[in-house]
Amino acid sequence: MADNTLTASYEEQAKNILKGELKRRGITYAALAEKLTAKGAHESERNLANKISRGSFTAAFFMMCMDVIGVRQVSLET
Repeated sequence: MADNTLTASYEEQAKNILKGELKRRGITYAALAEKLTAKGAHESERNLANKISRGSFTAAFFMMCMDVIGVRQVSLET
């Protein structure tokens, strides 16, 4: 976890959900970058790796990633 801010645990959870969905579907950061680029969001593989590792991305970025990799439902249970 990055720090003890109010949102740190939520950032960690969002990061873990995104990484889990990518792994479950066998999608690499390079493939995610291609899918996002096709939607008009130009992100390099390296930039995605850094952004997801930090976990401090926007809800819009999270939703766009979920959309392009085909996730339609997300469980928030831990």
